[in-house]
Amino acid sequence: MELILKSSNEQSIAKVLALAKKLNMSVERREVSADDKERKALKTRILKFKAKSENPFGDAAEWERNEREDRELPFS
Repeated sequence: MELILKSSNEQSIAKVLALAKKLNMSVERREVSADDKERKALKTRILKFKAKSENPFGDAAEWERNEREDRELPFS
């Protein structure tokens, strides 16, 4: 099982680590980047992404109509 705990309080983290050590649990610690500007910029860039060319796969709805034109649907 994996448990993720987040805290900015170093004393709380120290207590949790001490308890984990006492219980013979393995601990993996990852530092989180505090640079919110980078995260916000990346999020904005992803949300504003526009493809510069047409979809190379064509229109999915048209493909589906062509693929299924010879089959009768049970509800038609």
